[in-house]
Amino acid sequence: MAKQWVWVAVGAVAVGASAARCSDTPGTASAPSPTPSVVSTPSAASTPKPWYEDYDPARFAVAVRKYAGQAGIRPQLLMAILYNESYKPHDPKLERSWAQIDSDPAFGIANMHRPAFDDTKRGRAFAGRKWEELPDDPTLAIQAAAWHLHDLARRLPDKRASKLSKEELLALGYNAGGGNMRLFAKGRKPGTQAQSYLDRLHENWTKSAEAVKT
Repeated sequence: MAKQWVWVAVGAVAVGASAARCSDTPGTASAPSPTPSVVSTPSAASTPKPWYEDYDPARFAVAVRKYAGQAGIRPQLLMAILYNESYKPHDPKLERSWAQIDSDPAFGIANMHRPAFDDTKRGRAFAGRKWEELPDDPTLAIQAAAWHLHDLARRLPDKRASKLSKEELLALGYNAGGGNMRLFAKGRKPGTQAQSYLDRLHENWTKSAEAVKT
């Protein structure tokens, strides 16, 4: 589900300070000053970062193995898809902001478009979930991507003229759609964008295998 994205992060930092003064009244005994309470501030090291900061798909290896197993697809393929789709920030706020100006946005760590999600969820355990939930729920995104690949696999023709492997064709189907996938299976050469997606799949293939090892 790849697109070329340009992201601009704008940060604003507000700093506030307050001071309190206490003085004794002349001619009266000074009361003992209370011992100031100490408020501990969590250090940056002790505060867990949100999952989307320094995002690495490998952190979701357990979910990838689980849902790939349920959908009957190769976990390495699903992990490689997540690596392919990790080119853009997955901060939920940024995704929703981008959706305001994109006529066909993709949500979640698997960059799934609404029609693909709605078609995939029918009759499945997550049928009651909504596409709008994908930015906040990486597990749902992985589950939906696994079953979408399952559905694409069912659309592959039994006889194929292409030298591309089943996994390569499924990755192309994920990126370019099921119709194009079938054309590639019949021998059509992938275009520039599809070939770029396939090249990235090859680059991510070995580390995806390492990531899903038990």
